[in-house]
Amino acid sequence: MADRQRISYVPLEAMDDAMRAEMERCAREGTPRPESSAVRAHVPAAFWFFANSWRDLFHNGVCDHAIKELCRVYVSRTVKCEYCGNQRSEQGRQKGLQEAQYDDLLNFETSERFDERQRAALAYAEAIAWRLETDDAFWDRMHAQFSEPELVELGCAIGLTLGQQSWLRLLNIEHH
Repeated sequence: MADRQRISYVPLEAMDDAMRAEMERCAREGTPRPESSAVRAHVPAAFWFFANSWRDLFHNGVCDHAIKELCRVYVSRTVKCEYCGNQRSEQGRQKGLQEAQYDDLLNFETSERFDERQRAALAYAEAIAWRLETDDAFWDRMHAQFSEPELVELGCAIGLTLGQQSWLRLLNIEHH
């Protein structure tokens, strides 16, 4: 027997106009998925905390969105969150990400589908997600590819992704 969804969705009709507009943006842009936002809507502060953080760190910011999208899906695959791993950012697609890159994420260091900057970002995501020890060579690699503001933003986006996807995985949300 399949597990049932563990926390319900708040219906659109129960949301205010601003929340409904954010739900429409989620559906249009692909991330976050509207279903996860509908769960967060039980607590408006949680809904807006995530929506605002996601807007500022993932969709906008100083680091290239396509890099953040690759890291987001890498984390999804790492924590085995099919719900999140199956979604795609429309902005990432517009910036040239291809489905074959998603397929190669777990082999990023040896795949020819990634450039050095993408590999470095994925190594950063791997180190955060798996709590890997890092050394001077690791940080030299990071600083060769990214500015400190980019590393801060990327680290915060990866951390936010890791926490939310680890939680969402438990909820048995439908994979739309």
